[in-house]
Amino acid sequence: MAILFLIVFIDLVGFGLVIPLLPFYGEAFQAGPGTVTLLLASYSFAQFLMAPVWGRLSDRYGRKPILLVSLGFSIASYLWLANADALWMLFGARLLSGAGAGNITAAQAYIADVTPPERRAKGMGVIGAAFGLGFTIGPAIGGYIAGDHPGIAELARPAFGAAGLSALAFALTLMRLPESLPPEARSGIVRPGRLVLARAAFKRPALRQLVLLLFVTVAAFAGMESTFALWAERAFGWGPRTVGYSFFYVGLVLAAMQGGLVGKLVERFGEARLVTVGAGVIALGLIAVPLSISVPLVLVAMAFLAIGMGMLNPSINGLLSLHAAADEQGGILGVAQSASSLARIVGPAVAGQFFDALGRNAPYYVSAALMVGVTLLALRIPRARPALQAGPAS
Repeated sequence: MAILFLIVFIDLVGFGLVIPLLPFYGEAFQAGPGTVTLLLASYSFAQFLMAPVWGRLSDRYGRKPILLVSLGFSIASYLWLANADALWMLFGARLLSGAGAGNITAAQAYIADVTPPERRAKGMGVIGAAFGLGFTIGPAIGGYIAGDHPGIAELARPAFGAAGLSALAFALTLMRLPESLPPEARSGIVRPGRLVLARAAFKRPALRQLVLLLFVTVAAFAGMESTFALWAERAFGWGPRTVGYSFFYVGLVLAAMQGGLVGKLVERFGEARLVTVGAGVIALGLIAVPLSISVPLVLVAMAFLAIGMGMLNPSINGLLSLHAAADEQGGILGVAQSASSLARIVGPAVAGQFFDALGRNAPYYVSAALMVGVTLLALRIPRARPALQAGPAS
């Protein structure tokens, strides 16, 4: 598990290098808030189409080959981003990167392969910690490299750095990561198509509820993420460097939650309670952001967001894996990832329109209202751990 953590961490550092800076680069191409949020959503649009495919392929061919292919896509997309000189090229690079984003789904399935059910949420938290640490270090480095005055010429430096880090992760995967799904566990199995698997998943009430909660949460959170740089620029005059440092702070809190605390909290309270509490904490953070009149208050609000997401995300993924049979882990997690990607399309697109029409605070109030609904719905999740399902039809 340690080598998988390192691979995901290195790749996500590269991912984090460019994400907080994209809104500023979009504005440099004369893109308004609505277009900037669509730029961020374009990655998720391609990921939405491809995530179930990568999940099924990892069930059939193993986790390692899918990790390698997805990292290859990342390298190519960052190199294209580094050479972008028009807005359409930014969109193209993000679409290519999203199309190859099978690494997180494959990594989650890898964790499901190598951990027993009672340690599943803790294992998912390890992946979440790598994700959080990547966003801790990546944005800070990217912001430092780009400076506080966005310009097209500065985009190449963090993008080339991201390509190099993905290449390092590729080499580590190729040389050091063992396959977690042996051939006898996947050969000769005919797996359903992604639409069939999605329909089967939604016929199972527990999976349907969990995927719905995940979708709404990610949509609300993505609406905040996609507009935060624009909000901070208008509210406090922040540039790329300061935004990058703020993501560094969020990543520290998120990594502490998902890397250490969430496992202990799951053991004591269970995944279902953490989903409920996490949703409520996210709602408080979303309400607090537009009410913040100073930088310290913004940092408190962002800490609430990171703590809530650090509790909720691995707990939902852990519950999803517990409701999935051994031979459908990749497929079910791929469906969940697809729902998350769809939410990351809808959330930013809607948030950008609210930002344009009603002002910079509107997306946060709308997202907070959605999370209050998630909190109420999460109260209906059974508190007992589910028995492992025999298969999609169970």
